[in-house]
Amino acid sequence: MDRPPRKEASMADVARLAGVSSQTVSRVSNGHAMVSEETRERVLTAMKELNYRPNSAARALKSGKFRTLGVILFTLATTGNVRTLEAISASAADEGYAITLLPVATPTSTGVRGAVTVLGEQVVDGIIVIMEVRLLDAAISLPPHTHVVVADSDAGDRYSVVDTDQSGGARAAVRHLLDLGHRTVVHVAGPPESFAAQRRAHAWRQTLEEAGRPVPPPVEGDWSAASGYEAGLTLAADPSCTAVFAANDQMALGVLRALQEQGRRVPDDVSVVGFDDIADSASFLPPLTTVHQDFAEIGRLCVDGVLRQIRNETTERGTTLVPTRLVVRGSTAPPPPS
Repeated sequence: MDRPPRKEASMADVARLAGVSSQTVSRVSNGHAMVSEETRERVLTAMKELNYRPNSAARALKSGKFRTLGVILFTLATTGNVRTLEAISASAADEGYAITLLPVATPTSTGVRGAVTVLGEQVVDGIIVIMEVRLLDAAISLPPHTHVVVADSDAGDRYSVVDTDQSGGARAAVRHLLDLGHRTVVHVAGPPESFAAQRRAHAWRQTLEEAGRPVPPPVEGDWSAASGYEAGLTLAADPSCTAVFAANDQMALGVLRALQEQGRRVPDDVSVVGFDDIADSASFLPPLTTVHQDFAEIGRLCVDGVLRQIRNETTERGTTLVPTRLVVRGSTAPPPPS
């Protein structure tokens, strides 16, 4: 004969076994400080004995806090997005929060607002938007009273934004090559709709102009190693090209391969600098000089910013820039003798 299913223990059952009130059990479940250690141990022992599991969903509905953050992004195909998402996830976990990821297929304001609505229905406490590209239809516009932080954007006049110091990193890369004695620097740029690509290209151009150096036409890529390879084939055919600043490490990898195949030695004939400092960049041949981004700090600041909004500690707008640093390796050297 089948036994009837065992009834799950209730808060009242725990209270009776521990000899306390249901309110005290609730306080222990929620980690409330106003409970003596002796009482807390009695309640925890009773919970274990009865196999009692607090109803986190009910607590969340009662408190209005779900300990979940929503993350909106447009693609997982780029190194920057993946590492930013990884850092956000780790920082959220450190704070006791989970994340709900919602990719948006088309970068439009309507798409972002729709994603915010969906995340609202899935009961998140706040939202982080990784917005690495300019929207196709309009500037980002989110519903009022949304706890939100935006990563990699120019929306600092309307929202709290966290971004890498893209301009500072690009300037350091170009100055490094000029200081080595190169007459000018060719830029392999990222896609024009990317905020990061725009800032890096602008800083490259401005640094050359301020130094009174000629500004060669940039070669446009799409962040991929394949596009860097195509750019590298073009640059290898130009004997006047002795220094290249690629807007990310993947394109720099493609440039290195193309130069090698065409008989242009790196760094003896051409110096190459990347941007991102991905984990494999030190293993390129030669090891790549590049601009290091602190993705862990970006993730921490995004999570910290949205949690401070949730706790009503701030409603500040503006942009927080995370510093970069140049990592010099074996892919850069003075130019060959004329």
